[in-house]
Amino acid sequence: MGNEIPSSYFKPEDLKLFNERLQQETKIIDKWFSQDRFASEQKMFGYELEAWLIDKNYQPAPVNEQFLKKLNNPLVVPELASFNIELNSLPQHLSGHVFSDMEQNLNQIFNLCRQQAQLLGSDMLAIGILPTVRKTDLSLRNMSNSPRYRALNEQVLRMRHGRPLHINIKGDEHLCVQHDDVMLEAAATSFQLHLQVPPSLATHYYNAAIILSGSMVAATGNSPFLFGKHLWAETRIPLFEQAVSVGGHGTDDEGDLKRVFFGTGYTQDSLFECFQENLDHFPVVLPVLFEDPPDRLAHLRLHNGTIWRWNRPLIGFDEQGEPHLRIEHRVISAGPSVVDTVANAALFTGAVKSLVASQHTPEFNLTFNHARHNFYQAARLGLAADLHWLGEQQVNARSHILKQLLPLARSGLEQLEINSHDRQYYLDIIEQRIRSGQTGTNWQQRYAAKHDYDMQALTAAYATLQQSGKPVHEWPI
Repeated sequence: MGNEIPSSYFKPEDLKLFNERLQQETKIIDKWFSQDRFASEQKMFGYELEAWLIDKNYQPAPVNEQFLKKLNNPLVVPELASFNIELNSLPQHLSGHVFSDMEQNLNQIFNLCRQQAQLLGSDMLAIGILPTVRKTDLSLRNMSNSPRYRALNEQVLRMRHGRPLHINIKGDEHLCVQHDDVMLEAAATSFQLHLQVPPSLATHYYNAAIILSGSMVAATGNSPFLFGKHLWAETRIPLFEQAVSVGGHGTDDEGDLKRVFFGTGYTQDSLFECFQENLDHFPVVLPVLFEDPPDRLAHLRLHNGTIWRWNRPLIGFDEQGEPHLRIEHRVISAGPSVVDTVANAALFTGAVKSLVASQHTPEFNLTFNHARHNFYQAARLGLAADLHWLGEQQVNARSHILKQLLPLARSGLEQLEINSHDRQYYLDIIEQRIRSGQTGTNWQQRYAAKHDYDMQALTAAYATLQQSGKPVHEWPI
């Protein structure tokens, strides 16, 4: 979905040809999965961090075209709205000082972006939902100048037969609005981790990522407000699900699956099951035709990029053209600080490694329905949620993270041969965050309550504290 397309206009024969090529490429990867064609290297990871450009009044600044042209950095790319950008990493080897290196690299690119934004009279901020964003900001006049985004909007509305999108989120307050385009999606920004996995363990990594999703949302929430209303602890999750609310094939016996969703179950035999589900259940949104040979999977990868599972399997290629498998973990909010972002990455990579290496296959000890329940409970209630854990025991999220998740992460990072300083330093940040109860969500809630729910004051204070570099558990109210 990140690649540019030549046009937003499609003919009926484009759709027919795309579907033929998609079926052909799905058959190719079916063979690859059965023949163990994918690279075995697993200790690589990368990330994407979505961020906001803001003006001097802490409102969205729709200047990403000028910003990106001046910055001229291939690792920083546009997002759906002209006030959003995405910071990308190069693939990193998951060992040694990888997390302190990640913090250094992310700080460097973050500061470069801020300096360039300031030259345009604006600044950059990483936060799940910008508290000051207004419904009027989320209009087509603020869509990034890109055929792929215009095409996405046109095709989503075509599939909805022109019906507007409805946002209905009940939290501490109730938000009910309708919108005539997909721009509401731009209000939800995240930190996405990509973990390369070996074919022999790919299903276990995918299932472990699903199992960890609720715990990760509880530990990393950072978006309690939208349009001035106090909603879920992680409002970004229902917002994104409802902002691109397009179902699957209407006549499907399995029901009308949504394109942003938690998934339909654990994988059993291989990740191919997800790609078969893509083919069987989801009509093509962007029938862009490529001239690449079929084994480059251009159509299959584009189609997969328009289906937003919260944990998404990906197929990539290395510099030698060798295919590999990745899991994209999409549940973590952007922000609050660079060091918090790195700590969140360490928590997930350690915990998922530990679960996969466990003697007892974790998906046998937690039903998929309970994993899904955890995800939405954590999104609603954050650290106050009660979650199901392995063996189907019920645990309070805060106690669970301290007593179960952090030990898992420490063990996993040790197995990955992560430097002892990195292990201790970044997981201690998570521990202090959870012990204090001050996630990004909690800080925003407490600050807003103390300052009469002034969203501009909240955003200004948040920006100052993010720029201090301190982890969120040290932020004053």
